[in-house]
Amino acid sequence: MNSVRKSKYSMVWTIVLSIVSVLYIMPIILVLINSFKRKAYISREPFSLPNADTYAGFSNYVSGAEKIGIVSAFINSVIVTVGSVILIILCCSMCAWYITRVKSVFSKIMFYLCVFSMIVPFQMVMFTLSKVSDTLHLTNPIAIVVVYLGFGAGLSVFMFCGFAKSIPLEIEEAAMIDGCNPIQTYFQVVMPILKPTCISVAILQAMWIWNDYLLPSLILDKTKYKTIPIAIQYLKGGYGSVDMGAMMAMLIVAVVPIIIFYLICQKYIIEGVVAGAVKG
Repeated sequence: MNSVRKSKYSMVWTIVLSIVSVLYIMPIILVLINSFKRKAYISREPFSLPNADTYAGFSNYVSGAEKIGIVSAFINSVIVTVGSVILIILCCSMCAWYITRVKSVFSKIMFYLCVFSMIVPFQMVMFTLSKVSDTLHLTNPIAIVVVYLGFGAGLSVFMFCGFAKSIPLEIEEAAMIDGCNPIQTYFQVVMPILKPTCISVAILQAMWIWNDYLLPSLILDKTKYKTIPIAIQYLKGGYGSVDMGAMMAMLIVAVVPIIIFYLICQKYIIEGVVAGAVKG
């Protein structure tokens, strides 16, 4: 009886979670369907599949790409995302290694400041941040990675610290006995051990940075540089008019790369988070 009851219980939960999964993915499916419709039919028949009268082919994708300058926007997004993720992984893993190995008041203060930064609302600092960024000339895709480092450091340092505590100190001591200096020890011994957490941090930060609209809109010089989320916003015309066909098509273009990246690397998220939480 217990096995039958557990089987029914599992089946119920499977059905419930399947329905929830479908509800979560439905908006993306609707955007994909409407990206192939003529503009006049998107608002009129948003839930219907394209047919002979409503099908627009790839014209929405072509017109949207031309209007927003998809190539330059894509390049800017790649520069910002890749540069920020590399800097976050490198600096935060070094910081976490220092915090876990150097037992001092300063290292404890650093750790608690990083944790505290995770609960500070962005709205509290966005106006000051915008002014400081303009003063320091951080208004281009390369310099903005420094700003993303500041906002991504809290969670990243927290995750790296949890995993770094599990690294046996004897391994590092053996490397130093063999003649490695601290930099060599970090890159040749510590960094390979931190690989699961590095991948997890990379995935989480890449998903956030690639889709971020608010921070680039405040920092970047939008007359010269636009990331994909900012460029898509310019499809809105005067008096609230929106080219819905091009908008839907460009949303798919923006979402597909990060979905592919997530699907390829999703298994490492759980491994890295569990490693950082349990081993720490």
